[in-house]
Amino acid sequence: MKLRQTLLAGAIAFAPVTAFAADLTIGFSQIGSESGWRAAETTVTKQEAADRGINLKFADAQQKQENQIKAIRSFVAQGVDAILLAPVVATGWDEVLEEAKDADIPVVLLDRTVDAPDDLYLTAVTSDLVHEGRVAGQWLVDEMDGADCRIVELQGTTGSSPAIDRKTGFEEAIAGHDNLEIVRSQTGDFTRSKGKVVMESFLKAEGGENICALYAHNDDMAVGAIQAIKDAGLNPGDDILIVAIDAVPDAHLAIANGDMNATIELTPNMAGPALDALEAYLADGTTPPKWIQTESKLFTAADDNQAIYEQKKDLGY
Repeated sequence: MKLRQTLLAGAIAFAPVTAFAADLTIGFSQIGSESGWRAAETTVTKQEAADRGINLKFADAQQKQENQIKAIRSFVAQGVDAILLAPVVATGWDEVLEEAKDADIPVVLLDRTVDAPDDLYLTAVTSDLVHEGRVAGQWLVDEMDGADCRIVELQGTTGSSPAIDRKTGFEEAIAGHDNLEIVRSQTGDFTRSKGKVVMESFLKAEGGENICALYAHNDDMAVGAIQAIKDAGLNPGDDILIVAIDAVPDAHLAIANGDMNATIELTPNMAGPALDALEAYLADGTTPPKWIQTESKLFTAADDNQAIYEQKKDLGY
């Protein structure tokens, strides 16, 4: 099924051709598998497509934008009905998105946004990334209750919208609280291995006794950092408070074990709302809002994190 260009009253309009979901072929350009959450998103997206009878063409970009651009151009050449894109960075998409638009192929952004004109994509299905950072910052504000706290920050991939927005939100939340200070901030590329390495450098530079809290832009970096903290002879979750984002199963397990203090959930099911929007649009031209927001939730030690861990693992999260 493809959208056909038709002349209407002297102007170009897009007239959708109706078909069943089973007739749809959709390309999915995924960033990679840098984290447990990313792997869960891939699994859920494939399952959502299979449940709907959609032929999903999957491309793993291995965290390289050039691979995503190649994948999108390949999808366009194959004449897919639509494209799902989880963009590795925010900039540099205008040209390839224009090519998809010229081919009448709608693009839906998953879990991240791009710095491009919004007429180049149909909608973006994301959480409020700034809000996630604010929730993390507010948790620390409340937890410290005026006590001094020197914070180290593990940022996500440089230039990515989650790294930019989660940092912005966190800084907004702690602004005006002079007792809270970010003393070190460096990218850990959203990976456990680099999170561990960067945390080791933080501990060496500052001394573990001089670090009050760690804010990580995702759970995988936090889990890597937990190992570095333990290797330094310190108790994560106690000697150094830890708050991160994603709420992957291992974060719940770390909270249950006392190694981590809080995580903010980012649902991996971006594909459900995205495919709902695409199916409606391709069936009868129903235009979705430019932003479909997913829910975020704070989890702390007050929750039954062991049960949540088991539930998410059972679901293949």
